[in-house]
Amino acid sequence: MLFALKLRLPINFVVKRTIFKQFCGGETISECAPTIKALGSQGIGTILDYSVEGKTQEDDFDKTTAIIIDTIKKAKQEKNIPFAVFKITGISQFSLLEKASDKEIELSEKELAELAKVEERILNICKTAYKLNVPVFIDAEESWIQDIIDTWAFEMMCLFNKERTIVYNTIQMYRHDRLKFLKSCVQKAVDKKVSYGVKLVRGAYMERERERALDMNYPSPIQIDKQATDDDYNQAQSFILDNIHHFSLVAGTHNEESSMQLARQLEKYQIAKDDHRVFFAQLLGMSDHISFNLSSEDFNVAKYVPFGPVKEVMPYLLRRADENTSVAGQTSRELSLIVTEKNRRRKAKA
Repeated sequence: MLFALKLRLPINFVVKRTIFKQFCGGETISECAPTIKALGSQGIGTILDYSVEGKTQEDDFDKTTAIIIDTIKKAKQEKNIPFAVFKITGISQFSLLEKASDKEIELSEKELAELAKVEERILNICKTAYKLNVPVFIDAEESWIQDIIDTWAFEMMCLFNKERTIVYNTIQMYRHDRLKFLKSCVQKAVDKKVSYGVKLVRGAYMERERERALDMNYPSPIQIDKQATDDDYNQAQSFILDNIHHFSLVAGTHNEESSMQLARQLEKYQIAKDDHRVFFAQLLGMSDHISFNLSSEDFNVAKYVPFGPVKEVMPYLLRRADENTSVAGQTSRELSLIVTEKNRRRKAKA
């Protein structure tokens, strides 16, 4: 697919009617309207995710910033869009973030000016979200640039999370140090008198992380196995609910066990199903059995809906598929559920 796109072969029509249609809402915000409406009719919110990345020009970063702000404005107008989201690498050069994250590298005047523009874009996005009362996620990235993102995310929380949770940081639990990081966030939130917004995920950069650690001869930040990741994810959910007065949680997971655990714990902690501090989230086109069952039981649920030009979004989708080794197993699992349900309905009709 990537090879065909690079050769500019006329495959956009086919792609848009197949894989793009399954996992994306459209090429523009307006094209996402049917998806927003369809999900909303089932009590599921939409998180518009402008999934264009890998740009290197300042004009492109400014354009992306403007589109992200447009998604926030759309969320203000549309009751079925509870959150907005953006990636720092969508509004900054990756290489700049690498240098800014390395304390041993001194940035040039030009790089410092570029970094200031990145910070200004982040501020403009979060300020708009605050003014329009639309919570916004800052997505997680690779470990070697995550520290500076964590710093910026908390700076934005200190500015805008005093009265309510507007800014959310994303914590990837496939890293063995993230549970400790999460626990350290409570005291920071207490000290600054802010609500710490957390989007909790397992993670999406495992292969790249391990390869880089091996190539550069440093300890891998990745958990020793999937069970360790699952254990930390579930512990993180419990820890947040234990300290819910200092947190807001969006549980981004396609894992049935974690979803069931959180649903049961809300009852245990006497937290209402529709409490705005706790949401479940999945990707469009995946884990519908989790999303729709939770929604039918009146839990807060939202779907990530990627959008953007086909040619520019496809690399993002293929990278996600390549980096998430569980996708193949997840797809087989969902196919078996569909077949089982179809058989059940045939028998019910008979």
